Amino acid sequence: MILTTLNDSQRIEPLHPLFKTLFDYVKQHNLLDAPLGRIEIDGDNLFINNSLAEGVARDAQVLEIHRKYIDVHILLEGNETIGWKPLGEIKHFSKPYDEAGDCELSDDRPTAFVDMLPGHVLVVYPEDPHAPVIGNGKIRKLIGKVRVL
Repeated sequence: MILTTLNDSQRIEPLHPLFKTLFDYVKQHNLLDAPLGRIEIDGDNLFINNSLAEGVARDAQVLEIHRKYIDVHILLEGNETIGWKPLGEIKHFSKPYDEAGDCELSDDRPTAFVDMLPGHVLVVYPEDPHAPVIGNGKIRKLIGKVRVL
């Protein structure tokens, strides 16, 4: 898991060949006013889910685990907390892995939390079960989906 800001994205761009493409796209487009939904950048290798969600209570949100994609959470508006727990410490999976949706769920409780503000970026790898959209009110964000090499 990596926490940074959109302004400092160049520090982590060398970690994956598609990170720079993602961050350049986000910086060059007004995605706050773009329609919600999937934004194609490089087919299934790189795309963005442009979303608006209602915040969920900390004790009600489940952990997500992905295998094929790195999630890059970029907060646009609101305040969001994202929970995290090491994959090796997950005890209970509440929904088995769905290959089409690249998602498995666990109702284990996170062991750490990250508070995000607009402009913050949180990168979560497949070994990073995470519980997003924890908060109150509307959370406007982008989730970059970067295929694992």
